[in-house]
Amino acid sequence: MPAPTSPADLFRHSLRLLLDKDIPAWVALWAEDGVMEFPFAPDGWPRRLEGKEAVAAYMRHYPDHIDLHGFPELRILQTTDPQTVVVEMRGVGRLVQSDAPFDMTYIAVVTVRDGHFTSYRDYWNPLAVQEPGADFTGSSR
Repeated sequence: MPAPTSPADLFRHSLRLLLDKDIPAWVALWAEDGVMEFPFAPDGWPRRLEGKEAVAAYMRHYPDHIDLHGFPELRILQTTDPQTVVVEMRGVGRLVQSDAPFDMTYIAVVTVRDGHFTSYRDYWNPLAVQEPGADFTGSSR
């Protein structure tokens, strides 16, 4: 089944892939030159990933550290650019290493071109990575 092409539908599809822990399929939704940014990333964490390969490397071990169970609060807001949406969401699950609850609120600004993510600015709470087992990026922390 081909991925949806509208930004809102593609984003919803991407969340389903994360819940299914299908990281290769999630990465396949990215444009080759797509950019993922983390404006609030703490020291030692990446702030900018350039290209699909960098996004793939960043996400490769995500399911080994964070077991997502759902996105109970999801709002996708259209912007004046039909290819860009603002997403407000909450992700819940558990940290695999400690079995502690995982509960994160996100705001993302996402742009899609030709059915692929080209820009994804992820505004997440850096205090959450202070929990043992939350660091899936191989950062220097």
